[in-house]
Amino acid sequence: MNANQPGSPAVEAARVVDAVLRDLRVGDHRGVVVDSPPGAGKSTLVVRAAGELAASGQPLMIVAQTNEQVDDLIERLGSRFPEVRVGRLSAVDYETSDRVRDHPACRVGAKVGDLGAPAVTIGTAAKWATVADGTWPWAIVDEAYQMRSDALLRVAPRFERALFVGDPGQLDPFSTVEVDRWTGLSWDPMQSAVAVLLRHNPDLPVHRLPVSWRLPHSAASVVAEAFYPFTGFRSGTGAEDRRLTFGAPASDPLDTALDAAAATGWGLHELSPRFTIRTDAEAAGACAALAGRALSREAVAFSELGERPLTPDRIAIGAAHRDQAAAIRAQLPPEAAGVTVDTANRLQGREYDLTIVLHPLSGRRDATAFHLESGRLCVLTSRHRHACVVVARAGIAELLDAHPSTEPVHLNVPVKFPDGWEANQAILAHLTR
Repeated sequence: MNANQPGSPAVEAARVVDAVLRDLRVGDHRGVVVDSPPGAGKSTLVVRAAGELAASGQPLMIVAQTNEQVDDLIERLGSRFPEVRVGRLSAVDYETSDRVRDHPACRVGAKVGDLGAPAVTIGTAAKWATVADGTWPWAIVDEAYQMRSDALLRVAPRFERALFVGDPGQLDPFSTVEVDRWTGLSWDPMQSAVAVLLRHNPDLPVHRLPVSWRLPHSAASVVAEAFYPFTGFRSGTGAEDRRLTFGAPASDPLDTALDAAAATGWGLHELSPRFTIRTDAEAAGACAALAGRALSREAVAFSELGERPLTPDRIAIGAAHRDQAAAIRAQLPPEAAGVTVDTANRLQGREYDLTIVLHPLSGRRDATAFHLESGRLCVLTSRHRHACVVVARAGIAELLDAHPSTEPVHLNVPVKFPDGWEANQAILAHLTR
């Protein structure tokens, strides 16, 4: 299908983006919400909206959740709108990154007054919470579903109207302290900013980006069914648009999963059933070895971006815990020294050609709320442009069937869909097929 043909992914996505920008310009509502599946162009929308608002002569503030996200947005703004003056709010000890330094019109400061009244002022939610003076006609809140509602409450006095953009299927906000005392309250600080916003403002316009440009045709329907059952989305590419091939033939048991992933987009490397400690050495070694095998077999990725060899920086290995990531990192072979190994929390928002996932429930005796959280598995299985290989010990399906929920049921708490059982079973069912 031609990219500009009616009904094509590009036309469908452009129609939604135009509707979002139209809602920003007209109407008397104080906010617009945009739900985005993985790789749907969320950052592109944020940058475009920022550029258009800045061009109208109205200064705006952008709220991101991490310094990495702030610097990424500044780099994107510099590429798309180099003439727009940007102010980067930062901590006193912040060391300017190369991406910020390369922006043609960006000033860094610890206070708003140090920035010289730029068209766009950008900082983390934590930094914005320290700003006590000044208001902006517009705000854009990036990764709004990962922002706690109490963080939104602290920055809300700074803006008049806002665009909230985020992915409802990703990880929820988290806290290291007990929060049960607020559970069920309409202003529970552990709810996401969007959840509380819509609970108190149900008439705000909500748009959904319909196309994932990251996930291949083989992954979009799987991820949508498991983690976005009521909204869904489609891939921006067709079944034949992306290929992953290996120059060297299979000669190792690990190659079975890699070949399946190259052919179908998904691979499962299943280890013998066993209860293990969290840093399962055999599973960690398998993850590291799979990355090494993919590189030693001279993999090549073909896509709409052209042909390029699979290099270490285009491979990621994801796990649930930092000690698991450290165990995998320690076993990486020399040829895989540049492979990214990290937790789901830190991989969120990033993109690779091949991902290898240590399943959160692999080798476990129980299924805790942390390991069952659908957002964690969603992040891990939605970072890839070509293929995803899951490493797991056999027995997860039986664990899910046998392990009852021990989490208390609270009044006035909206039921989260999908729950961890459904999401895990949907992914496992597809992998075993």
